[in-house]
Amino acid sequence: MSTLPDDLRLLHRLIANCTLCPLHKSRTMAVPGHGDPEARVMFVGEAPGFHEDRQGLPFVGAAGHLLDELLQSIGLDRSEVFITNVIKCRPPGNRDPLPAEIEACAPYLDKQVELINPEIIVTLGRFSMARFLGPSASITRIHGQPRLADERIVLPLLHPAAALRQERFRAQLQEGFLVLKRLLSGELPPELRKEPPPGPPPQQLSLF
Repeated sequence: MSTLPDDLRLLHRLIANCTLCPLHKSRTMAVPGHGDPEARVMFVGEAPGFHEDRQGLPFVGAAGHLLDELLQSIGLDRSEVFITNVIKCRPPGNRDPLPAEIEACAPYLDKQVELINPEIIVTLGRFSMARFLGPSASITRIHGQPRLADERIVLPLLHPAAALRQERFRAQLQEGFLVLKRLLSGELPPELRKEPPPGPPPQQLSLF
């Protein structure tokens, strides 16, 4: 994994000391994100959980172990991607993030996307999906279906925690990661292909 560049290190220091919302009062540690700052793929979950809050790293609990398995299933390692969350501090009791908390953290996530500049953003769960594809999208309907958002590929997937709660979701996640593998190999569905604009018609050679 590459060493964090100065601008990303500074951003993560700001996140670690953030007091923009009340979550800073109950956190043990903020969880800025971790991984390759030049990654082609950025994974965005929802919020840190118990283990993440203790270690300051994203996806280190049971959901993180499953994420590692899914990455390995398509030939990737955690060190080759960047992993973060929509909000950077654990909500008490692992409750859902509140709109004000998502709004407070939004500039941090926006700046991470700008600095890392991934080709593909994989959203994990409905809050992450809504952050990039809008609140009207439904994760159960568009899971595994890549979209273009701000000229970037966004692949919405279920959160690994969902597969831990209901085994039937594990197969869907595995299929979603196979979609990611195809995207990384350059296999784009027709709706994501950017056709070059038509050029001028070829000039006809006049013999007379």
